[in-house]
Amino acid sequence: MPGAGAGWADGAWRAAVEAVPRELFVPERGWCVSGDGVGRLIDRSADPEGWAAAAYADCSVVTQLDDGASDVATGVGEYSSSLSAPGVVLAFLELLDPYDGDEVLEIGTGTGWTAGLLAQRLGDGSVTSVEVDRAVLEVAAGNLRRAGRSPRLVLGDGADGCPDGAPYDRVHVTAGVRRVPYAWLEQTRPGGMIVFPWMPGWEGGHRTRLTVVGDGTAVGRFHGGSAFMMLRSQRPPAPAVDGEVRRSSTDLDPRRVVRTSAGADVAVAGALPDVYGNHTAAEDGSFDLWLWAGDSSAHVHYAPDYRRSAVAQRGPRDLWDELRDVFLRWVSWGGPGRDRFGMTVTADGDRIWLDDPRDVL
Repeated sequence: MPGAGAGWADGAWRAAVEAVPRELFVPERGWCVSGDGVGRLIDRSADPEGWAAAAYADCSVVTQLDDGASDVATGVGEYSSSLSAPGVVLAFLELLDPYDGDEVLEIGTGTGWTAGLLAQRLGDGSVTSVEVDRAVLEVAAGNLRRAGRSPRLVLGDGADGCPDGAPYDRVHVTAGVRRVPYAWLEQTRPGGMIVFPWMPGWEGGHRTRLTVVGDGTAVGRFHGGSAFMMLRSQRPPAPAVDGEVRRSSTDLDPRRVVRTSAGADVAVAGALPDVYGNHTAAEDGSFDLWLWAGDSSAHVHYAPDYRRSAVAQRGPRDLWDELRDVFLRWVSWGGPGRDRFGMTVTADGDRIWLDDPRDVL
């Protein structure tokens, strides 16, 4: 059974996995990525044993690069569709926790495997899966036919949901989301749940479950980390900043801001929702952090032989200063972990809170 090492605690999901073999959703050639991020080509005709091992390993298989513009066999390009690792699929499906008879809307069909698992457990007529890429959807349809499953497949932008099948009891999202589309709330029954990877601009993603209240809001918490390809309509913008550079230095080690805690990551993302970040570490011990938001940017460079880190900022905002202040505020709270934070979504957008939905960051 695929990903057995991750443990399928729910017997109903175990039965679904056994009935819908993952190998039926693995392409003849793909780019297999292990948990440490190392990738390799799998080719069924050239190496059938290696291909079969990947089909039943707890790794993801990239099935498309650059929206289909690049050859997936190279592994070079932006990942744009994949077959998620079984352990990741398990974590989200168990968080979804559907009841018998529930109607589920899935955002992002991909290869079709999770749609097949949902259909196996709940029935084909209870599952609607939306995919934005026509070529990806056609492949998924063929995969599902081979598996003997036929959930409803819809070509469209997942951010819009699928209103003609609403209301749904559960919304299962397989793409990273920076802002929760309000259409998902509108199409979910009161008491229903939305499970998705929250992928803010700052640092890693967070497995998130919201419950729809029925008054136009949804509220929930974070349940561990996750990393997914972004919903296409929410892909991050490229940095584009001009202007004079303001140079300074800082006593705060940028490595500490990035590496201390997932709780700090949530605090920063909640307080600075429009800020994106990226960082690299070199073999000589140096570390670089880049920040950008709209017409502002910042670069912080740490060098082991220098007691302060160099800061360069451009644009009307001092992004490093903003990040520093939020991080130190999180420290002053006692460094709360990710599980103490939550999210509330309304028609006006998303809000992150600490401990109580009334304590918005």
